[in-house]
Amino acid sequence: MTATIPTMPAPPPVVALFISDLHLQATHPRTTQAFLDFLQGQATRAQQLYLLGDLFEYWAGDDDLETPYNRQIAEAIRQVSDAGVQVFWIAGNRDFLVGDTFALAAGLTLLPDPSVINVAGRRIALAHGDAQCTDDLAYMQFRQQVRQPQWQQQFLALPLAQRKPIIAGVRKESQEEQRHKSMEIMDVNGAAVNALFDKTATNILIHGHTHRPARHKSGNDDTARIRYVLPDWEYDVRTQRGGWIAIDADGAIRRFGFDGQELID
Repeated sequence: MTATIPTMPAPPPVVALFISDLHLQATHPRTTQAFLDFLQGQATRAQQLYLLGDLFEYWAGDDDLETPYNRQIAEAIRQVSDAGVQVFWIAGNRDFLVGDTFALAAGLTLLPDPSVINVAGRRIALAHGDAQCTDDLAYMQFRQQVRQPQWQQQFLALPLAQRKPIIAGVRKESQEEQRHKSMEIMDVNGAAVNALFDKTATNILIHGHTHRPARHKSGNDDTARIRYVLPDWEYDVRTQRGGWIAIDADGAIRRFGFDGQELID
């Protein structure tokens, strides 16, 4: 008599995926390939894909789409969109100059920071996360300046060849300053996070920016607020980093590491 092997139920389909802080650049080919593989694998099986900032190491303006590498990334995202996946973008501190031309080329929708979405019966706040790093006073002053439409208009009016060295200089200065800042200063501020929860009337927040992936829960079960922090991606080093968050059709929120394995909280 042949034994009957029980059939395992199929997992619920993935409704939405969230990634951030890939810092894509041509000099990091393994990270680039990991992203392209993610798009063709995980992303095409989802209904929605959310890019929560710092997809690029820097973005000098939409006229930089003519750079072959940038065009490659835009076209790869466009393939996901053309496959029927809704793609959304929230700007990061490295690529806040992304505009309508890139959005059209990549087939995605630009969202404000913060945004509120409804996915699989859950109401969720989304942000890049840098606006909540209020203890870093120097960065907050810089952020306020460069997010002003007038400043951006004046900067984008400069030739692309002039903008890139300016950005390189700012990045170098920022890296030097970070060496003298504590991790606490560069992390999100608790009061700023609670203010975001209050403003959006949500109890779930997904963000990136800090490169400190985790699941944070505060409050009791009835009033719990849960904050999910996305990882940064870096596959061109010995200790690789990366991963994403997925929301299934049943509302389950799951975290995955750089190797695609689910992380158990």
